[in-house]
Amino acid sequence: MQTVKDILKSFDPLEDKYISREYQSYGIYLAEKLQDERHKSMYIKFAKTIPRPVLAEALRFVIDSNAKRKAALFMWKLKEIGAFKSRRKAKK
Repeated sequence: MQTVKDILKSFDPLEDKYISREYQSYGIYLAEKLQDERHKSMYIKFAKTIPRPVLAEALRFVIDSNAKRKAALFMWKLKEIGAFKSRRKAKK
């Protein structure tokens, strides 16, 4: 088992990711699978706010396809599923 001292010696703040929550990890996983690391903060927010089965269904759809623009197809599928419904409309 590593000591804290050993971990801090090998820690590189420019390379290592700061992940403290599970949804952050899943958001980064989505960004990597969709080959869209540039927008990883958006995927982290999705992982926090959108139910996991909805995200998993959209991701499965994209992975099964041979799309060039995987992130765009993922967003389209989320919209088709209804993941972006307004909360105001849901309250009525």
